[in-house]
Amino acid sequence: MNRARAVLGSACGIHFVHDGFSDILYVLLPVWAREFGLTFAEVGLLRTVYSGGMAAFQIPAGLLAERWGEARLLAAGTAATALGFVAAGFSGSFLALLGCLIAGGLGSGVQHPLSSSLVSEAYESGRRRIALGTYNFSGDLGKVVVPAAVALAVPWIGWRGAVETYAAVGLAAAVVILLVLFRLRAGVEIVARSETSRSSTDWGIRDARGFQALAAIQVIDNSTRSGFLTFLPFLLIAKGSTVQAIGLALMLVFAGGAVGKFLCGALAERLGVIRTVIITEVATGSAILVLLALPLVPALILLPVLGVALNGTSSVLYGTVADLVTSDRRARGYGIFYTLGVGASALAPFTYGLVSDWGGVPLALGLVGSLVFLTLPLTLLLRRPLAEAAA
Repeated sequence: MNRARAVLGSACGIHFVHDGFSDILYVLLPVWAREFGLTFAEVGLLRTVYSGGMAAFQIPAGLLAERWGEARLLAAGTAATALGFVAAGFSGSFLALLGCLIAGGLGSGVQHPLSSSLVSEAYESGRRRIALGTYNFSGDLGKVVVPAAVALAVPWIGWRGAVETYAAVGLAAAVVILLVLFRLRAGVEIVARSETSRSSTDWGIRDARGFQALAAIQVIDNSTRSGFLTFLPFLLIAKGSTVQAIGLALMLVFAGGAVGKFLCGALAERLGVIRTVIITEVATGSAILVLLALPLVPALILLPVLGVALNGTSSVLYGTVADLVTSDRRARGYGIFYTLGVGASALAPFTYGLVSDWGGVPLALGLVGSLVFLTLPLTLLLRRPLAEAAA
């Protein structure tokens, strides 16, 4: 159990760092829009290429982990992400930023499938869903702390200095995670070549229909989250917010999200996956639609509550993947799952950016909030596979 906790702690640390990289973009996008004169579609494209890079490397990361081990790939990917942000600090154009964010996103693509696989393996016979909820909670701590710190630092050292400082933290984290995981002998062993070649087309999915329904919910949930967070700062600016207040607003959302990821994993253990997903998705869609009508101060008050529902669903979904995929192919299964989810996160900001350019940010966010309710009929398709997995 001590080893399991150490593996979980390591995964939590790397999740904190990577989600910090991912979500400082929400603070930087309005700054870049002003500095480079960007349209909403171009703002969305910046977020899209980062998430697109993450999506593109999810499945390759799962496959490569069978030959190289999770530890090496996690360290290499973290270093690559940090170097992408170092380069972003020296960029002087929109196209240069695009290139840096693609590189950073590709590096960050290793984190979710490999860390989730490590935690699932460590808690194979324990309280896996709660462990994965804790792992997800750590990512939202990164979303709380890092964007707020960057927002506070930008007026003092500029966005370039703030980004490069955090990139240095990422490079240090890459070294630490490699040393810790090797000491724990976690993510070091590789799948034997004979087993890999024999089962190269076996993805380990126990129930294809259940996995497809789960992935579809993940697609809608992720596109909702990325679309909402990308354009929330612009909605708040229209309500009278400053850049510093945007940092506070994002901190409120992510603080609620951190609580939601931790609590919803435990809630699913008590109420079940389907009931928990229905509760969180209905709350998410309703809160987004209400937010549009509120003035700035009431909107800020609502954000932590919205954050609980917005991010809480993911803990339930991540833990359920392990129920539908065999243990020896779990990295692959998570790779597929995260590819679809992060791919949706990549496409949503650009798509909603086009809608914002055409009809305004409130229209785009109204569409975001309405589409959440499409997850409700999909939960019905999970009943049989989850009952069989529990049997």
